[in-house]
Amino acid sequence: MKIHDLPLPGDIIDYYEGTGIIELYPPQAEAIERGLLDGKNILAAIPTASGKTLLAELAMLSAIGSGGKALYIVPLRALASEKYERFREFKDLGIKVGISSGDLDSRDEYLGDNDIIVATSEKADSLLRNETQWMYDLTAVVIDEIHLLDSPDRGPTLEVTIARMRRINPYIHIIALSATVGNAHAIADWLDAECISSEWRPVDLQEGVLLGSTIHFLGRETEFSLARPGRSDPVEALVLDTLESGGQCLIFDSSRRNAASTAARVSKTLASCASYKTPHLAELADTVRETDTDAARKLAGCIECAAAFHHAGLLPEHRRIVENGFRNNEIKVIACTPTLAFGLNLPARRVIIKSYRRYNPNYGMEPIPILEYKQMAGRAGRPHLDPSGECVLLAKSYSELQSLLEGYIESDPEPIYSKLGTESALRSHILSAITGRFGASHDELMDFLGLTFFATQQETSHLRGVVENVLDFLRENGMITMSGESIAPTALGKLVSRLYLDPYGAAVIVDGLRSREEGSVSDLTLLHLICRTPDLRKLYLRKKDYEWISDFAYKMHDEFTEVPSEFDPGYEWFLGEVKTAAMLLDWVGESPDRDIETRFGIGGGDIRGIADTAQWIAYATAQISAHIKSRHAKRARELTDRLKYGIKSELLPLVTIRGIGRARARKLREAGYVTPESLVNAGKTKIGKVVGQKVAENAIEDVKSSGGAGLSE
Repeated sequence: MKIHDLPLPGDIIDYYEGTGIIELYPPQAEAIERGLLDGKNILAAIPTASGKTLLAELAMLSAIGSGGKALYIVPLRALASEKYERFREFKDLGIKVGISSGDLDSRDEYLGDNDIIVATSEKADSLLRNETQWMYDLTAVVIDEIHLLDSPDRGPTLEVTIARMRRINPYIHIIALSATVGNAHAIADWLDAECISSEWRPVDLQEGVLLGSTIHFLGRETEFSLARPGRSDPVEALVLDTLESGGQCLIFDSSRRNAASTAARVSKTLASCASYKTPHLAELADTVRETDTDAARKLAGCIECAAAFHHAGLLPEHRRIVENGFRNNEIKVIACTPTLAFGLNLPARRVIIKSYRRYNPNYGMEPIPILEYKQMAGRAGRPHLDPSGECVLLAKSYSELQSLLEGYIESDPEPIYSKLGTESALRSHILSAITGRFGASHDELMDFLGLTFFATQQETSHLRGVVENVLDFLRENGMITMSGESIAPTALGKLVSRLYLDPYGAAVIVDGLRSREEGSVSDLTLLHLICRTPDLRKLYLRKKDYEWISDFAYKMHDEFTEVPSEFDPGYEWFLGEVKTAAMLLDWVGESPDRDIETRFGIGGGDIRGIADTAQWIAYATAQISAHIKSRHAKRARELTDRLKYGIKSELLPLVTIRGIGRARARKLREAGYVTPESLVNAGKTKIGKVVGQKVAENAIEDVKSSGGAGLSE
């Protein structure tokens, strides 16, 4: 099927033909034939690089051409940014694109002027809770990575968001995408969708297992030797073989530490290959080194040699450098954790799965799911660049070789199951259903839950007991009222739902604030209260942490709103909360990143990620404080801003200036510049001596444009 045969406006046809897309891939043609452009719901379960995004684009452009509006839902912020940049290329078609990534209690009504809006599933859920008007005007919605319905963290939110969108607009056009769905037809039935299931790929995928110096491919009698003089490490041999033939490599490892270690070893191997080292790589490395941490130094050293590591512990800006360097074919090898396999478009000629086991704190090392393996394997093969892609698992014995062939390569992904049927998953969504007028009675609430994927897999009667427990909890904590069959939200319940808090966490905050109403609260008091909520990820305790964390908890005993007995089963969990609160205390106390990383055994990405979540919960705490008329609201508001920047309160006037972060703000204050006006009055020459000339010019211009233009220089 040719692009020019599609029932689309001529400018859209010309656009795609101008980008070299002349003919549709077989799965794409099947989707068209089964009603993609006629408003039929579609579930596309097709391999990576087989054209899922084009299907989404065609459906969205068709909807827009009919006067509609489209929402593109993704699981990760990084993927949202990637898709946003891609869809912005439609500007020549007169298509306006927006991205909704702001605060979780904001309506983002301004985005209603756009034709395509990109958002994470959590943000889409929040927009529905806040009754954002343009959400009711949508005519098409794309759900990327639909298999994440199976995720205990993201699945329930995605599932309920889809159910709510279908309730407010039963005729909305749904396009669901995934490369790995074991029970695609079950999800398609839930969505009333046509199921496009295919194994077709534009680049052939060969999956094999390396044992010794030979890769054993399924169904192939000939074996490919990887014996290389002086290279006993199989990963290094595989990497060199790939690079020498013009390809790139992704190496999936079992942990962050192992990924960084693997990248360091590979970089040493590549250091002697001058052809891979370029001046631009040296520039990228220097940019990374501007962050003075151990991880940044290690990453920079790898990048200089055309290798890198990638995991959630890296700063977001460092992850982007690695991703863009790989896309530009400057970085040849990335050693990474499995998170890279989900969503981001980073194909490679060869994928090496160095370890197929992951650490589970409850069970030790255990094999990864088949779905995860298929996600990683799907990254092999760069369209238009590679004749084929290879995924290679590593085995140490013949029995392990057979096990990997049968257990992964010959197997289909596991079926997807709803994770909605627990109190922790349902608390927030039941409250939002009640506040959104989808659950004004028991029967209405159960009818709404009948729209979920859970209801297609189990009778909703199985949920009734869990629902009753949740309703009791919400009533006891003042978030709903119940009278006979009627259920109504209270003002507190509406606030909690709008703030996107887990109601359990909101109850913790309310109780904690009220327990301190007659006393004082410190930064640590509020930080620990934030860390007690289930919305914030706690830091793990290492063996060497127990002593100092226990001493810290004992010393600061009076600062906490709740302290369990040392003999309580939850005491270790409490210590994890304390460790996390102590890390945040260092962050707002302006401890350097390198010191925080060393003391707490985490990466810069972890610091920013936890601080971002803590900032949101601190904001919610301030809002709840004001609602219950707590006298601690002001302190919570100030802490919210400090968590955003990682500063003491005295730097708040400076850090809002463009280009002035925590480190530069401290330098300016120590030099005697304590307000935005003082920068303008001093002039760019003096300020430039403190923070650099270009930064000074931009900062002073920013101050003037925001209200300081009348000041003299």
